[in-house]
Amino acid sequence: MVRRHEEVAAGPVANRARRATRLWLAAALLGLGTAAAACPICLGAGQHTVAQQLAAAPQAVLAVPTADAGQFRVVAVLRGERPTTRTIEGGYPRAAPAVHSALSKGEALLLIREDPLPGWVVLGAIGTDQAGWLRQLAVGQRNDVLSLPQWRERVALVVPQLESPQPLVAKIAHGELSAAPYAAMRSAKPQLDARKLRAWLADPQLAARQRLYLLLLGVAGNAQDATALELRLDAAWQTGDATNLASMLTADLELRGVARMTWVEDNYLRDRQRSAPEIEAALLALSVQGHANGVIPRERVIQAYRVYMKAHPENAGNVAPDLAAWQYWDAVPEYQALIKSGVRQQVPSMLAMMNYLRRSPAGGAAGAAAPTPLPAMTSPNVLRAP
Repeated sequence: MVRRHEEVAAGPVANRARRATRLWLAAALLGLGTAAAACPICLGAGQHTVAQQLAAAPQAVLAVPTADAGQFRVVAVLRGERPTTRTIEGGYPRAAPAVHSALSKGEALLLIREDPLPGWVVLGAIGTDQAGWLRQLAVGQRNDVLSLPQWRERVALVVPQLESPQPLVAKIAHGELSAAPYAAMRSAKPQLDARKLRAWLADPQLAARQRLYLLLLGVAGNAQDATALELRLDAAWQTGDATNLASMLTADLELRGVARMTWVEDNYLRDRQRSAPEIEAALLALSVQGHANGVIPRERVIQAYRVYMKAHPENAGNVAPDLAAWQYWDAVPEYQALIKSGVRQQVPSMLAMMNYLRRSPAGGAAGAAAPTPLPAMTSPNVLRAP
């Protein structure tokens, strides 16, 4: 008997993951010019990282506290002009703890001034020896407009600082790398140390960073890592656990190559016993590999998508944004037939199919197969095609 795909109660991390996935799919559907979309697996898509705050601020400095509460003396200018006053007034964001009382030798506070606010915001403590690195980050553009070559340069800048002994440096490096496109992450292979990645993955204190470090281990790892990943994936499949599944599948495919695609198809795309979070994770891993178009050629990912469309007609449109972004239009007849067939459709799937058909070379002619207005909902989450 086919197991019912029930919605899992979504916590903050699950909600962020779903939002990141939607951002990825929206970027693919809209075709955002030369900008490279963030990898959605690490939850970095759309996040306002410390480095992004630094790059967006008109002024940024390193400063040390004075005897007067809330007053700081500037010791280095990172961005913009030096303040005209001898001291500046600043405060911490509401969610950030004050740390200036615990400054160590050689440390200062990173402060930025954000328009239109006149005051300065303290982002945290950092070594003054990082001033040059911070200046390089400060001249960057917004993450959502960076091209892939620009992202590769940014990745090369932050990878050496992963898990730096300075917490703010490590936070900045992890945040920026998490927001990078997977294709840019892959370019970091010469800089990555697989031994360190294994140690970080084994550290329970770094559990929140496992998504990124699993992806990086897929890039930097060896056959032993592939075997270890395979054991973890087998255990996850047996229990139906989708925790970090997208990262593990992406890394597994990176290490195993095209030969592993049949296993993913059989165990996730064709298997109707898999839960919705498991299938979403498999599709996300395939999407990331397809956009990178590296170890797993995009054509092979499209082949897997066609397998999914046949196995899950009620959600066949879930892969339509990627197909449109990749200018693959051979699915037009299949989507037209599916819309006319009367197969119950999930709302996001129906909308994605209609958008795909409208974007196809046939344009309005292909889209005419989709009913307008939308068919009446048969439940809060399901549409029935006429």
